[in-house]
Amino acid sequence: MYQMLFLAALKIAAPQGFDDWKYMEPSFFLFAIPVVFLYGICIGSFLNVVIIRLPLGESLIKRSSHCMTCGAKIRVIDLIPVFSWLFLKGKCHSCGEKISPRYPIVEALNGILYIADFLVFGLTANMFIMCIFTSILVVVGFMDWDTQEMDLSVLAMIVVLVIPSYFVTDLTILERLIGAAVIGLPFFLIGELTRPYARKKTGEDVRGIELGDTILMTFSGLLLGWKAMVPSAFIGILFAAVFGAILKKKSGESKFAFGPYLCMGLYIGAMFGTMLTEWYISTLPQPETIEYVSNCILFR
Repeated sequence: MYQMLFLAALKIAAPQGFDDWKYMEPSFFLFAIPVVFLYGICIGSFLNVVIIRLPLGESLIKRSSHCMTCGAKIRVIDLIPVFSWLFLKGKCHSCGEKISPRYPIVEALNGILYIADFLVFGLTANMFIMCIFTSILVVVGFMDWDTQEMDLSVLAMIVVLVIPSYFVTDLTILERLIGAAVIGLPFFLIGELTRPYARKKTGEDVRGIELGDTILMTFSGLLLGWKAMVPSAFIGILFAAVFGAILKKKSGESKFAFGPYLCMGLYIGAMFGTMLTEWYISTLPQPETIEYVSNCILFR
């Protein structure tokens, strides 16, 4: 009985990978999920380094991990993702200064998202590609939140993923090109059209939609294809609109980072966007149905 309930829950959570998973025992997941989570939080620890150091122009590999307050080198025992922060009660072992809870949040978030990737895409090559894409989205989202800027070298990693993705998915080159243009092109045009107005109003050379957001959606379209990109953009814009309305009401501020919400939309779209688009298309009147109705009207 418990196995039937488990498979039913898995079919809902992982529609794309269910055919592969339905032959697996629940005990496999009891082993695999913690492993995937541990792998995810370890990668998440490195993501923290990228998020903090890239905007500061610091090397990602030359200097060892250190306290951002006193500069003391972090001990090896204190480098265990998530758990070290808990053991230290969120304080530096050298100076006692509080360590931001965002460090374990990023690590745990990356681990949880990896588990979702694992369940949706199955233990496949595409899962590993999507895990890397997930981590890129985490970096881009948090970096844009902090600085309202995106690093082009991080965004370029999405294009690198397109190459292996082409060989392990059914997406055609045309679907990828349309995916790049269907959101990227409107974003670029909106940015260009709003640029003169923003310059006149603020005196700054800013755009309604910044180039970083446009590049993010264009590169992601090459990876995911147009069927995933349309829901991704819709969800991201919806999240941004809700947050923007709340921010405007509370502080009167209308300027905020758009990237984090686009990253949320892209993550959801990467997992379920294609399925949502295909479902929506299936609800539309089909050509043969339209022709039949037309004939009934004309020749009644």
